[in-house]
Formats: sequence, C-alpha cells, structure tokens
Amino acid sequence: MKIKLFFTCYVSLFVAAISFGQSTHIRGFVDVTSGYNDKLNFGFGEQDLYITSAINDRISFLGETVFKFDSTAHSDFALSVERVIITYNLIGNHNIVMGKVHTPLNYWNDTFHHGRVLFPTIDRPLLFSKNIIPLHTTGVGFEGRDLGKSKFGYNLFVGNGSGSSEVEDNDKSKSVTAAFHIKPVNRLRLGLSYYYDVISKGAKLHNGMVMDHQVNQHLISASVSRFGKKLEILAETTMALNHTDSTGTKNTMAGYAYAGYKIKEKYVPYVRYDNIQYQDGELFYKKNNMQSYVAGLRYEIDYLAVIKLEYQHIENEIGPVVNKVTAQFAIGF
Repeated sequence: MKIKLFFTCYVSLFVAAISFGQSTHIRGFVDVTSGYNDKLNFGFGEQDLYITSAINDRISFLGETVFKFDSTAHSDFALSVERVIITYNLIGNHNIVMGKVHTPLNYWNDTFHHGRVLFPTIDRPLLFSKNIIPLHTTGVGFEGRDLGKSKFGYNLFVGNGSGSSEVEDNDKSKSVTAAFHIKPVNRLRLGLSYYYDVISKGAKLHNGMVMDHQVNQHLISASVSRFGKKLEILAETTMALNHTDSTGTKNTMAGYAYAGYKIKEKYVPYVRYDNIQYQDGELFYKKNNMQSYVAGLRYEIDYLAVIKLEYQHIENEIGPVVNKVTAQFAIGF
C-alpha cells in the first residue's frame, strides 16, 4: 500500500513537472582557423555557450558566455559574459527586456552574435571590430517584433553608458537607444537607429583609451538587408557625431557593403567592402582611416557546419597595408 501510494505521488509530481516546468536548452558554437599573413598560423576563435530557458508563458531567459584567447589574461584565456537577458512578455509581440544586450543599432549587431557558423563572412566588419558603436549595453527597455502588415519592429533601451561596467554606471548620464525596422516584402529588412550617450572625463573605454574630455555622442545608423534563396545583400552605415568643448563636433563615417550569391545550394561566393573615415580633430576614436576589400567562398555543409575561405586587403592611413588569406571551419553543437 505504501509502495503504491509512493509510486502514485511520484508519477503525479513527474507529470506536474512536465506540465509546468521550465524548458531549458543549451547550445554552443566554436570555430578553428588557419591563416597566412607573412607566415602560416593555426588557431581557434571563440567557444560560445548559448543558453535559453522558458520559465513560463511570459518569462524567458537568454545567456551567452564566450571563452576566448586573451593575451592580457593570467592564463591567456578569458571568460566573457556577452549577454544576460530576462524577457517579460507584456502582450502579443511586445516585451520588456532587462539585462546585458547587444546594442540593437545595426542589423549585424542585432542578428549575428558570437556563433561564427552564422556569419556570412569570417569576421565582423570594421564598423564593429574598431568599436565605432557600443557593442553591448546593460539596462532595461521595450521591444516589439512583426507588427502589422509591414512587420514593423522597434527597440527602446536605456542603459549604462560607455566606460561603465556590467554592474554599475560610471556617471549619472544614461545611454538611450531607439531602433526601428520594417520588412515590407519577404526577406527584405530596412532599419534606422539612434543612440545618445555622454561619456564623462576619465571614463575608460573598451579599446583601452581613457577620456581626458567629456564627449557628447550621437550615433545615427541605417541598414538594408535581403537574404534571399540565391542573392544575399547587406549594407550598413553609421554616422558618429562626437562633441567636446575644445574641438566642437567631429564627424566619423563608417560602413560596409556585402553581397553573396548561392550556387548549387551549398556554395556562396561573396565580397565585402569596408570604409571608415575620421574627421580631423576626432578625440573619441583612435583616428586611422581604413579601407578593406574582402573576397571569399562559403561552403555550407549544413546549417550547423560551414567552411569559409577568404582573402582580405586592408589599407591603413597609419600602418602597413595588410594582405591575408584565412580559412575557417565553424560549427554549432
């Protein structure tokens, strides 16, 4: 009798757990590379741990943690918490988002995160790798997706500004992000965004610089993307207006254009052009006008395994011309 009662209680608890318990999924991404730039090199990029969990029908969690090589770390490898997001569904496709997010200023930063298997090219465009925009923001905001016939979407976010940490702001000013996009036809996305922040004197930036002036920053970005069954097009540009009392407002223009074409379902030859131009007197960025030309071939074994072979030519205003060939094998697991 006791055994039967125990078994009945156990089954009841098991059924309840299935019915009301959370649904958690753990995925990962990793890539290995081989490159030639005056010498042959082998290495690996980032090992990305990606966790999603549906707590209930309104609350969900997303966490992304990256393990990567860092020559400044004690063990030469560092752990980086890239995203920690709690989402609360208000109604329909409208949500409150809290935590550390990829700042939704551009299509690339909002879509391609740290899984290189998802990237159309081997590395990010210079717009992102040269820290023209703040890649992350910690704060709270609202978002909406696929609203109406044009599939309108928006992100409104308030957070810690540049120079802050993930646990506290370094000054009283807050960053403000407002991003909007529409999808007027299938596979086409048009986006526009605005970002404002006050970077205080003494703030230590992501690139290691320490500000000796207060900077009022305005970032205006636009993007167009279309990833069709055959043709892939992605173009984005950001205008950065950085104002200081000593130099006034200085304008930096950064952007890129990517195009690829799928052949026989698995092969995608592609090209990408990058350009960054800094105005004389710019204090917020490390001024070094750059152009980059990329040509590559992507072989899609399946949606979780991709091989890329790429040539890149980089022209710097300061420093030597760079020519390199890189091969990458990226997977998801």
